[in-house]
Amino acid sequence: MYLVRYGEKGKERPGILKGSRVVDLASHLPGVPDIGPEFFAGGWLEKAREVDAKGEILSQRLGPPVTRPEKIICLGKNYADHAKEGNMDVPERPLLFCKTPNTLNGPEDDILLPKSSGRVDWEVELCVVMGRGGKGISREEALSRVAGFCVMNDVSGREAQFGDGQWFRGKSFDTFAPLGPVLATPDEVDLASLTLKTRVNGRLMQHGTTADMLFDVPSIIEFISRDITLAPGDLVSTGTPAGVGIFRDPPVTLSPGDLVECFISGLGTLRNRVRG
Repeated sequence: MYLVRYGEKGKERPGILKGSRVVDLASHLPGVPDIGPEFFAGGWLEKAREVDAKGEILSQRLGPPVTRPEKIICLGKNYADHAKEGNMDVPERPLLFCKTPNTLNGPEDDILLPKSSGRVDWEVELCVVMGRGGKGISREEALSRVAGFCVMNDVSGREAQFGDGQWFRGKSFDTFAPLGPVLATPDEVDLASLTLKTRVNGRLMQHGTTADMLFDVPSIIEFISRDITLAPGDLVSTGTPAGVGIFRDPPVTLSPGDLVECFISGLGTLRNRVRG
């Protein structure tokens, strides 16, 4: 099943995407909340599976498929080739940082360049959406807590990220987490062999596979939940392969008018234009 949120910004409706058609969940499930913490905690994902309808041709904008997460937890250096390109050590355990919910952006919405940081960069990532939360989740039960997967672009203001001495501001500017285009439930996804790519203005910049992740999804969830309670609707973005712009010689960073396309096999493509 592929879940989406569609409609104008701030007025998105929850739906199921079936090819080029969308099923309006509110028309079939009275009282259904938007796709976010209440949706997952209330068992609406399971109810959505029971909806059998053809839907209508999708003609509206797609928003990020999840709204109002309590937390957006990200991994740094989870691909050895990415650590190597930045002359960084490979971590012995997952390296965590956070983005804030104001970063969430639709799969074709503009990325806004911040006024307070230059050298803006791209990072295609597999994003995990938690369906059930908890603390002390074991590796063996981790995937049973997952609602689904999305593509995320962990857009990064490198000037702030490296200049501040910590990553929070450079990762949390408005629009810096394009997400989507769908939330694919686990039965639609083979985590072992997903291909990730980024193109900027048609030029291939990143090309990797989830087989190269240092820490896989179950071990990431286990590590985080040891001492951080995960909540329904939380997002966990699992790191990026090599090919970011800042570590190229010379560096390549984003400018107004650039088109960034982030693709993961089976999950679709984000297509975001950069605006100053």
